[in-house]
Amino acid sequence: MRKFKKVVALSMAAAMSASMLCACSGKQESTTSATKTDDKASSSDVTETTEKKESNAAGSVYMLNFKPETDEAWQDLAKTYTDETGVEVTVLTAADGQYSTTLQAEMAKGNDAPTIFNIGNTTAAQTWNDYTYDLKDSDLYSHLSDKSLSIEYDGKVAGVANCYEAFGIIYNKKIINDYATLDNAVVKSADEIDSFDKLKAVAEDINKRIDEINEKFGYELTEAFASSGLDSGSSWRFSGHLACIPLYYEFKDAGCDLIAGQGEITGKYLDSYKNMWDLYVSTSSADPKTLTSGTYNAETEFGMEEAVFYQNGNWEYAPLTDEANGYLVKAEDLGMMPIYAGVDDANQGLCVGTENYWAVNSQASEENIQATLDFLSWVITSDAGRDAVANKMGLSAPFDTFTGDYAPSNAFSQDAQKYMDAGKTSVAWSFNATPNVDDWRADVVSALTAYTEGTGDWDKVKTAFVDGWANQWKLAEEAAK
Repeated sequence: MRKFKKVVALSMAAAMSASMLCACSGKQESTTSATKTDDKASSSDVTETTEKKESNAAGSVYMLNFKPETDEAWQDLAKTYTDETGVEVTVLTAADGQYSTTLQAEMAKGNDAPTIFNIGNTTAAQTWNDYTYDLKDSDLYSHLSDKSLSIEYDGKVAGVANCYEAFGIIYNKKIINDYATLDNAVVKSADEIDSFDKLKAVAEDINKRIDEINEKFGYELTEAFASSGLDSGSSWRFSGHLACIPLYYEFKDAGCDLIAGQGEITGKYLDSYKNMWDLYVSTSSADPKTLTSGTYNAETEFGMEEAVFYQNGNWEYAPLTDEANGYLVKAEDLGMMPIYAGVDDANQGLCVGTENYWAVNSQASEENIQATLDFLSWVITSDAGRDAVANKMGLSAPFDTFTGDYAPSNAFSQDAQKYMDAGKTSVAWSFNATPNVDDWRADVVSALTAYTEGTGDWDKVKTAFVDGWANQWKLAEEAAK
């Protein structure tokens, strides 16, 4: 119990240093998860719909699910596995924003605690170190196609990613390729855009030739880049995702953990951040002085072919291709390229990562641990498991077993894989190291807003980025004591 009390105290600090949105939602950025509630439940805190069955099989499985939108599929899959093997599998899904608190409560149940739970980053691995089983010899880890999609802590593989997501610059292949046929076009095809300098030249040229492009090809373009809203519903794309680029390269130079980061940064690559931001703003039709208004919708601008480029992630594939939204862009015209930093463009891939790492409870009985490892192996190797993950849950799974019918259908995920297959280096989600994430990002957005509106200078952005990082990191460390 003494160990668990320590975990509860540390988890509050872990929640502060955790980052990113539940990426597919594009909203709250934390290691907690939303939930699907059950009509029979008296509280909105959890959903537990799997019936417990008597079984003679050794061991049982109890999963605390992190992703609410996958609850129904997990309940069905648990039932299928129990029916096939006799092994009891229970799935619990935490309520909206309640994953951390639910995990604390469930882990306090001792022998009845979850055998599978989620950790979002190295900080969480540290927090739950006494409860993470070493997965390095597991079937799960052996099938992981990119070993960087695991969390190593304290000499063990503490977590293995169950899915990955990617973000970069979404672009319209058709419009760029049409533009490329114009006299004096910067490129001959979209495939030639392979560096920041080339992207900048193309975006600026398109922006100058909007009327010419519209007249010749029948588009209704208004801008090269979709609007870069600095309101609360959009600013995470820049205080989180765009900020990932300078953080990643600085952590890489420092030789530190690319996800865990470090307590002090210098802002060495903030010029790259500034260059990208200036390009976004200068080649958009949005008024720089109204980016905090909340009146812009970059997804709609891109979907209606008003814009050619749009920084976001592979979770945008579904809404962009959903016929119900009435967008003009076609699935076959969608592509994603890296957020080029002008640092190592020739070798840079998309930003690939996750906050979804399966961890196995090392405090569970040997029988339950083995039952859990067997279940996870079945999930990633069986037809039923792979179909549920790839097709019903719509996840891009990082295992070598997900080929053919189980390969990602998402074009952006396919692009991420193509860059990896070509030997490009995926950019780690270094923004996961952000201390006291909401406070740090709020200060960065405030300074970025002033700079963009012309009421502040770039030095204040750098101060918010660098000094703010050190201050918030110190506060997070003090809270963990």
